[in-house]
Amino acid sequence: MSRLAWLNGLSAEEAQAEFMRCCGVRTWAAALARARPFASEAALFEQADALWARTGPEEWREAMTHHPRIGDVSRLREKYKATGAWSEQEQRGMEGAGGDVIQALADGNRDYEARFGFIFLVCATGKSAAQMLGLLRERISNPPDQELRVAAGEQAKITHIRLEKLLAP
Repeated sequence: MSRLAWLNGLSAEEAQAEFMRCCGVRTWAAALARARPFASEAALFEQADALWARTGPEEWREAMTHHPRIGDVSRLREKYKATGAWSEQEQRGMEGAGGDVIQALADGNRDYEARFGFIFLVCATGKSAAQMLGLLRERISNPPDQELRVAAGEQAKITHIRLEKLLAP
């Protein structure tokens, strides 16, 4: 059985739980679960994107509460059990980072949260710690409304990667 067939065959509650692993917005996950069955993986991604396009600041902030801070690898296993392995893979760029970069990320995360009221969210897959720090430093000067939209775009990228992982054999 393909992973798509498996996903289509889950109960609504089970499917919603799986979609929550990809994006922590309950209304989005519930709507995606109701949209099944999907004829193809492309149809799933198309529906996921269409539903995300209908979300707004409240949902974007909800999604952010389901992510660890960039570089906070120690909390991944503890607080984010459902997505911890995925988050750990996504933040693999933290491996081998020097203490100065790690400290700068910790300080930057704190300053970012104080400025915007939400965590710094970046699609970390394939990025080094230094690249993530550079992005944090660039984005911290964004106006709050713009930064919230940028973070929502990063969430959309993360969601795609996690949907791909969900469908992987």
